Amino acid sequence: MAEPLVVPPPVPKLMDYPASIGVSIAVILTTALLIVVSKFDATGGVLTISLLVVLAFLGLVTFCAFFTIPADEITSSAIGGLTAAFGAIIAYWLGVNKKGPPS
Repeated sequence: MAEPLVVPPPVPKLMDYPASIGVSIAVILTTALLIVVSKFDATGGVLTISLLVVLAFLGLVTFCAFFTIPADEITSSAIGGLTAAFGAIIAYWLGVNKKGPPS
């Protein structure tokens, strides 16, 4: 009598999937960025958030440019949202050093 076939569940391996390697590298670099910036950020976190949004914007644009041809549903909404956040950061940093109206 033949024994029943037993297929064990797959063991997830990090190095088998290129996307998981990219995500791991992104997590490591983001953690390093947060550790370094937390020691030197005199703005109380505004600079850190600005850097993270700008890096996310650049990463998303690069991803959409290389991997979503033809464009899918996420391309326009994700780039639009990050463009708005990028614009808000530029507006914030350009308005920081200006003095208010004369009184």
